[in-house]
Amino acid sequence: MAANRNSDHSRAVSESLSAGWRELCARYLPVTPEPSFWRYSRTRIPSDPEQGWKLHISATVLTANRVLEAVGPFLRGRGVMFKGPASLLDLSRINCGSHYGYALVGKCLTVYPATMQDAVALAERLNELTAGMPAPAVPFDLKFKSEGCVYYRYGAFRHLEIPNDDGSSSLALRNPQGELVPDLRESPTARPDWISDPLAQQSSDNSDSVESPLKTTFRAFRALAQRGKGGVYQAFDLSVQPPRFCILKEGRKNGEPCWDGRDGYWRVKNEKKVLGALAALGIEVPGVYSSFEVEGNFYLATEFIEGDSLQTLLSRRVRRLSVARALRYALQLSTLISRIHSAGWVWRDCKPSNLMVTKKGLLRPLDFEGACPIQHPDPIPWGTPAFVPPEANKALRQSRLPEDLFALGVIIYLLLTGSLPSSPDPIPVEKFRPCVPVAASQLVAELLDPDPRLRPRGKFVARRLKALLDVVKDPSAVNS
Repeated sequence: MAANRNSDHSRAVSESLSAGWRELCARYLPVTPEPSFWRYSRTRIPSDPEQGWKLHISATVLTANRVLEAVGPFLRGRGVMFKGPASLLDLSRINCGSHYGYALVGKCLTVYPATMQDAVALAERLNELTAGMPAPAVPFDLKFKSEGCVYYRYGAFRHLEIPNDDGSSSLALRNPQGELVPDLRESPTARPDWISDPLAQQSSDNSDSVESPLKTTFRAFRALAQRGKGGVYQAFDLSVQPPRFCILKEGRKNGEPCWDGRDGYWRVKNEKKVLGALAALGIEVPGVYSSFEVEGNFYLATEFIEGDSLQTLLSRRVRRLSVARALRYALQLSTLISRIHSAGWVWRDCKPSNLMVTKKGLLRPLDFEGACPIQHPDPIPWGTPAFVPPEANKALRQSRLPEDLFALGVIIYLLLTGSLPSSPDPIPVEKFRPCVPVAASQLVAELLDPDPRLRPRGKFVARRLKALLDVVKDPSAVNS
């Protein structure tokens, strides 16, 4: 199967690049302080400055080896202190933005110049050495020049903290009087007011003056999510009168690419295709308003669905849902999944936060970045751990369709019990809640079966749930 060949190829690429990174680290980043996922080029010496202009060299897991091979000999020859992640897995987590913070995205190598003059000279040479290499943008840094992968900001080179009133602490640097002040990291222009920028460049880039839909048609006013592959924003769509709310999804070029090269740009473009195919068959996915590219990133504007996510609805409750209500949601969801599968697609990200509950109590599905055709299984694992079946991370040998069925079982379990099933042996639903019909508990157990071949299809799940609801409607039959 082509999917199996792709899976084998991705695994081979991962293993080869990871082994190469370990060899490069042994050569150029030999110092491994504990506990830390960073490796350093050398130990700190007394003459190293406490703060200054940091240079960040951006890279993806696919280009990191090329970057370190290019800049390592130069930096070692200059005796410059620099650091990088201990593994490509660590770099993957850095570039995700969810593990170590969004501000860290793109920071593959951090270089600590000894002086301001060194910072300028190093930036020039590092820009030349990394010219043309694909890399994600570093969110709150300034880009040095357009050719290479060099970003920069002023900040502390050593770990300095100042206490806050609430007992916590904040990162700090020293002002000219020697006092500790906040080391602001969440704006590219948030440098201290007592220094000037020696790295500022005259750029021929006219992107600020180029009109784009982000300036003329869609006005984002609230970030709902931010990570390496892109952001999700609530926005106004000014293309209609009166203006309407919409969701603006950003797929970043070189944002969190998989081992096969698919990045945030590809993911959001894939979602547009999936939404179009499902909507054409009458499935209640968000409507697509527009799509466009800006500075190499792909943007998708879709319908804003009013209501709360199923996750929010469940988290606000003090008591569990009644059995009848839980089964009604389960019937809606199983019917929805059955229709998605009948349309030839696997969702692969079925979870409560991706299900909006409208004011009328209807479930509307969101987020189809990872969806794939049933006939062309995606070799790369996708989804949120609690809703991903045990076979998903193994070598692909079958359809991805049972992944949705497992996630359906997890959600029904959650609806009925108020808890996620434990792994690998979940407590039976009836032990959590004896009033649940045995047939419902059995259905959930079948959906959570470790053997994907034994999980019932969505249409059969819907049929059995409908039969159960005919019984549960009678309050005397089940005390919920």
